[in-house]
Amino acid sequence: MPELPEVEAARRALAENTIGKKIIKAIVADDSKVIDGVSPKDFEAALVGKTILAVHRKGKNMWIQLDSPPFPSFQFGMAGAVYIKGVVVTKYKRSAVKDTDEWPSKYSKLFVELADGMEFSFTDKRRFAKVRLLDNVICETVLQPVSVPPISELGPDALMEPMTEDDLSNSLRKKNIGIKALLLDQSFISGIGNWMADEVLYQARIHPQQTASSLSKESCATLLKCINEVTDFAVEVDAENLRFPTEWLFHVRWYKKPGKINGKKIDFIKAGGRTTAYVPELQKLSGIQAVKETDKRSKRTTAGNGGGVDESGSEDEPTEPKVTKGRKIGGASKSSKKKPSASVEDSDGDEGDDVSSKRKRGAKKPPTKSKPKGGKTGEAEQRQTRGKGAAAKRKHEEVDDNLSNSGENGIEDGEEDA
Repeated sequence: MPELPEVEAARRALAENTIGKKIIKAIVADDSKVIDGVSPKDFEAALVGKTILAVHRKGKNMWIQLDSPPFPSFQFGMAGAVYIKGVVVTKYKRSAVKDTDEWPSKYSKLFVELADGMEFSFTDKRRFAKVRLLDNVICETVLQPVSVPPISELGPDALMEPMTEDDLSNSLRKKNIGIKALLLDQSFISGIGNWMADEVLYQARIHPQQTASSLSKESCATLLKCINEVTDFAVEVDAENLRFPTEWLFHVRWYKKPGKINGKKIDFIKAGGRTTAYVPELQKLSGIQAVKETDKRSKRTTAGNGGGVDESGSEDEPTEPKVTKGRKIGGASKSSKKKPSASVEDSDGDEGDDVSSKRKRGAKKPPTKSKPKGGKTGEAEQRQTRGKGAAAKRKHEEVDDNLSNSGENGIEDGEEDA
């Protein structure tokens, strides 16, 4: 966020209000995290006196073509946004600057004043954006790609360079990674981000973790259709999310909150390194992945592991057999001590360690090198040693109980907000 539709809305707004106008003033923020590879003073000097000829976009990147290079470019990151004084521009979730705030905003990274009095600003509240000067950019038309990074590293634009069914099918056949991770890869297809990927996969009824190469030709065709439809419609309404269809997942996918869409439960998992919303009832794994998932669930049920979390994000009900079994074995292993907050699922396989630890403890004997003379003294030492061993065993059992309890709570404690 913002993604292709939001960046395209910003591009159109700038193009409509700035083309043919001369830059008379520029203020660049002293923020090297956002202003990449050039000092504010040099950046400002590169803009002042130039005329804006065009505004271009590819994927989630935008750049302004001046009458001579270098050209300012904008990689919007998580919260980059364009504001034009006196002009309504699409405001995005988590990035909007209030109309009542000072102008230019304190979050402004680049402020520009034009000869006719028009002013615009690029802001970034969260400082993940990148603002650069690009040299030797070839952009005779909007469709022609540029020859310098990061633009030259992008895949085909989801709006301007749509794939054919055969192109997409052939490309997916070679990709042995999850389909959502692939859609987020800007070198594969540019412009699709987290919310668009979730929307497209929901509408295509494809599980986010389904391996790309395993999709059937029919699924590939459906996927392409949904990519095109979501992209085209979002761009058509200038990314104004209140105008998105009410049945879109977009409206209920945020912040990892429990919810339903059309009466069906929304769940959250990690896919492509991002928090992912999907509908398990409609988006199911297929082929060998479905078989493996069924086997995993079956093994968990048989083992009674007491609260493991499966890949779909659902939790098994905690059960007691594992704890009882641990007590019979004789307590927690050394590895369990090192991870007191591990989940119950993480304790699977500890049984062997418990047995091994018990054998090691049982193998210890009282020192014999300086064995005192006399049977009574020897018997007293043996009784003392046996007492210590029993106390140690009780202590290990208490640790095992604590680990079992902390494991059940650990499932929720480690959850990450969307």
